[in-house]
Amino acid sequence: MKLPRRTFLRLAASAGALPALPRLASALDYPTRPVRLIVGFPAGGAIDTTGRLIAQSLSERLGQPFVVENRSGASGNIATAAVARARPDGYTLLVAGSNDAINATLYDNLSFKFVQHIAPVASIGRAPNVMVVHPSLPAKTLQEFIAYAKANPGKISMASAGVGTPSHMAGELFKMMASVAMVHVPYRGQPPALIDLIGGQVQVDFSTIPSALEYVKAGNLRALAVTSPARFAALPDVPAIAEFLPGYEASTLTGLGAPSDTPADIIEVINKETNRVLADPKIKAQFVALGNTVLSGSPADFGKLITDETGKWAKVIRAANIKPD
Repeated sequence: MKLPRRTFLRLAASAGALPALPRLASALDYPTRPVRLIVGFPAGGAIDTTGRLIAQSLSERLGQPFVVENRSGASGNIATAAVARARPDGYTLLVAGSNDAINATLYDNLSFKFVQHIAPVASIGRAPNVMVVHPSLPAKTLQEFIAYAKANPGKISMASAGVGTPSHMAGELFKMMASVAMVHVPYRGQPPALIDLIGGQVQVDFSTIPSALEYVKAGNLRALAVTSPARFAALPDVPAIAEFLPGYEASTLTGLGAPSDTPADIIEVINKETNRVLADPKIKAQFVALGNTVLSGSPADFGKLITDETGKWAKVIRAANIKPD
């Protein structure tokens, strides 16, 4: 029996749509069970707090628990490796960002390639650092600091939260662009670095803003500049380094990633809900209090940010010959 042309086309169209139905249903139903949000650093830190804020909000919006799981160690590589190996079904996510972009060059023998094995899902924010010095240092402005450093090469000790951390990278980029020589003194985290800076054992630190802010307000430390492209709201009277070194920018990027091959429609669900969370004024205010400039956009937007960060820090790591601890 020969089918009429119109009937044949209608049946063919219906048949062609069938393979898409299960995938569409998975996105519409997602999530149907708890989702793990892996954080590569200990509880209580800035990245952990960021992950918990997002997890709580996504839990409320999507009706399933988003549970933060801390897998600290190896500068976040343990967590990233775990997510890279996880089933690509949307139920294991990573709080990803600048540490992954830095680690891609800093470590030679990782079991994964970040940009290949982690799919970008959503941007969350950028957190600039602040360049703080001990009040005894005879430099009250950034210009005076650069002049002092050039007149005293190798005599200024630069603290950081550890080798390869964003605070270290911010300092190394500054050294390159300002053409100054400083001795790097790595610590195990930002708090001990600031304690020694206040005590005068070191002279400068490119600290996270929340960690240093109270010390600056109390006069224990002097803020010379912020590492964002423009001035930051929490320190409106402090200039940006870029005002004196055009093109300078160093901040901690955070976002969500997933195992590669995670279905695009599930990634799209997470992306849209994350953007809606970040658009909420109350949630946005909480992120700003953590020193973040809130970001939003598509998975591709976050992917480009990560790619740009990876290339940028690769140049700094190679030029400064930085090696992991």
